[in-house]
Amino acid sequence: MHSYLVAVIQGIVEGLTEFLPVSSTGHMILTGSLLNFTGEKADTFEIVIQLGAILAVAILYWKRILNLFGIGRERRRFGPQLNLLHIIIGMIPASIIGLLLHKFIKTHLFSPKTVLLSLIVGGIFMIFAERRKTFVTAETVDDISYGQAFGIGLFQVLSLWPGFSRSGATIAGGLLLGTSHKAVADFSFIMAIPIMLAASALDLYKSAGILTTSDLGFFAVGFIVAFIVALAAVVTFLRLLERVKLTPFAIYRFILAAVFWLFIMR
Repeated sequence: MHSYLVAVIQGIVEGLTEFLPVSSTGHMILTGSLLNFTGEKADTFEIVIQLGAILAVAILYWKRILNLFGIGRERRRFGPQLNLLHIIIGMIPASIIGLLLHKFIKTHLFSPKTVLLSLIVGGIFMIFAERRKTFVTAETVDDISYGQAFGIGLFQVLSLWPGFSRSGATIAGGLLLGTSHKAVADFSFIMAIPIMLAASALDLYKSAGILTTSDLGFFAVGFIVAFIVALAAVVTFLRLLERVKLTPFAIYRFILAAVFWLFIMR
């Protein structure tokens, strides 16, 4: 019963935080420490429930995903339109750096202490982006240029530091590059699907030997909970983003870092 409670709690945390600019990886590491759920099995569990969150976003953006491949696309009369090349260009920087530094990141950056530091640094960057954002040249995701897509991809590299937040890095970066909050959020979520699937598949392949049939129920509960919660979280976040911007999420990151420093690190 205790293990299923852990699965539910971690599934909720993953679903709530995966696509919000607060770092799901950071939350999973920190809550894992609180629940005393760490080690290889915990790492594999996090990969599986992350796939549940990814599935939620894929369902929310299914029409857009089909459009990337020219299925059901309604062409715009003027200007560019989001296509598969935008996504590929945006994925390149983090994919290359992630592959090159994968071992280093797993060995040195996945700890409560480095995550707490990353939460703070990422929050400062988000506030900086809100205050220094330039004029908007991309009101919708279809207005994003190839150059902006690549630039957002460069900012995504920051999220390889656990705790920084992939959505926080890309949304803040997009604001500095001239996109609206909604445009870069949509682009960030769509781009997340293939890059997160690839990263999860790599980690799952390396962890395949840890899975046993007795774990299926435990893993399934976490997957389903993460999927359901992520559906609600993403829809709510997109509605809030235009109103509250990134600063409240940055402040939450500072509070979270302070709380966990007091209760875990001391």
